[in-house]
This record gives sequence, C-alpha cells and structure tokens, in this order.
Amino acid sequence: MRRVYFMFALAMALGVLTVSAELRAQEAKPSGDAGAKSAPEQVAKSGHEYSGMYTFLKEGEFVQVTVEDAGHVTGFVSRFGDGESDKGAFLDQFFKSGKLEGNKLIFTTEVVHGVTFDFKGTVERGEGKNPGDEAYFVLKGTLTENASDVNKKVTSHSRDVLFKMFPQDAAPAPAARN
Repeated sequence: MRRVYFMFALAMALGVLTVSAELRAQEAKPSGDAGAKSAPEQVAKSGHEYSGMYTFLKEGEFVQVTVEDAGHVTGFVSRFGDGESDKGAFLDQFFKSGKLEGNKLIFTTEVVHGVTFDFKGTVERGEGKNPGDEAYFVLKGTLTENASDVNKKVTSHSRDVLFKMFPQDAAPAPAARN
C-alpha cells in the first residue's frame, strides 16, 4: 500500500514539474504577434503611473489625481478658502468628472463655497530624474476658476498652470497593522 502512495506522489511531482517547465517556456517565448504589447507596456500606457499628489496654486495646497481603468479619473483639490466666511480654512473639492486620454487630462471639481475648478491640459515628464522624484510628472495646462456670488453671477478666471508631482517619499506612510 505504501508503494502505491509513493508511486502516486512521484507521478504528481513529475506532473507539476512538467507543467511548470512548460509554463516557463511559454513565458520566455515571444508571442509572434508584433502588435501585441507586454504587460509592462500596457501598464505604462494605462496612465496609472500618473496617479499621485501634485502641487496646486499656493504653498500647502495640492491636487490628488487617481487614474482608474478606462481613463476614468478621480481625485480632489485641497486648498485654502479665499472667501469672507472661509478665509484660511482648508477646503476639499472632489472631482465631479475627470478623464485621461493618452496624456490629455481634464477634470472639473464639485462646487464648494461657490467655487469650481476646470483643468484642461496634459500630463508630461517633468524635471525629476527617476520615478518617485519630485516633478517626475507635471500637469501642464489651463485652470479655470469659476466663482459665483450671492446673486448667482459667475465670474471666471483662467490661467496657465504647471503642477509638479510630489516626491513619493513625501506621501504619508501607511498605518501599521497589529
């Protein structure tokens, strides 16, 4: 009986080794399809690498951009209030909509205290030398601030902007789990 178990175990081990060798051989072979992209190339083209925290208009303000599947972009602007009632208060304005097509980025924020922001521009390589360096990527484009007063009159102000990605080690460390 022990001999039967031994033979069964040996057959299973040989089967696993054979399948493992075949899988490694398949991974090493080029697909033969010149148009196919490897997994790292697909990740690089998805825009996920653009996700992160970028500077905003003033020192201490930032915009968080998260690129999700199919170019859908979520995030928020964290800024200091400028109005009479919110002067100096920290305000978070979440994206109402956002989209990334190639390196073209657009987003619009929700209204907070009568103010929205529209960004239209591109994500480009910045002056940072390595991934994770400050300004490795930059958001370059036009930011339009739309402010409505108590009479619902909207005033728009557009300006060219360049927002630099924060260095990766500047992000808060994840909380330790017990």
